[in-house]
Amino acid sequence: MEIQQTPENALSHSAVTAVINAPIEKVNIADWLLNLPDAEYQRCSTQHIAAGITTTYDGEPVSINVETIGDALMVQHYVATVYRADYCRMLSISDSITKNGRTKVQVLWELKATRIDDNTCLYTNEIHATATPELLAYLKEHDLTIEGAAAARQAASDAHNHEETPLFAKSIENKALTGKYNQPF
Repeated sequence: MEIQQTPENALSHSAVTAVINAPIEKVNIADWLLNLPDAEYQRCSTQHIAAGITTTYDGEPVSINVETIGDALMVQHYVATVYRADYCRMLSISDSITKNGRTKVQVLWELKATRIDDNTCLYTNEIHATATPELLAYLKEHDLTIEGAAAARQAASDAHNHEETPLFAKSIENKALTGKYNQPF
C-alpha cells in the first residue's frame, strides 16, 4: 500500500530534465525501462550496481535496481503502476542498508517524455522518497531526526539524479533511434 507523502514523512524530492533528440513518436520509456540490460543501467551512473526485471505474483512488471544513494546501499523493487510510452510510474518499498543497519524507504520514481518539437522531447526523471513506519522507528532507535535524514537524503538523491538523468535521456534516445542499447554516448 502506498504511503502518501506529507511534510512529516517527506525525505526528498528531485526532478531533473534532459533533452532527448528523437521524435516523441519514437520514444518508448516503458519499453526502454522494462527491458533495460544490467550493463546499460550501470553505464548511466557511477552509483548504479545492478538492475533486473521480474514481475509481481499478479504479473505486473518490476524493475529491481541496486545502487548507492549517499551512504546507503539501496535495493529497490519498483512495481510499474503505470507504464506507457511517454510515462512510467514506478513505486518501491526499498531496502536501505547503512552502517547502522537495514530499514525501508518508499521511493516513487516517475519517468516522463513530453514533446518539444518534431525532432525533440523533454525527459523528466522525478524521484520522491518517503519515510516508512520502519524508517521512523529506525531513526528513533538510532537517536536520529527525520529532519537530518531528510537533509542528507535530499542532497544525495538530487546529486544522483543530476548524474543519471542526462545519461538515461541519451540511452532512451539511442533506443528510440536505433532500437538498441549499448550505443556509445
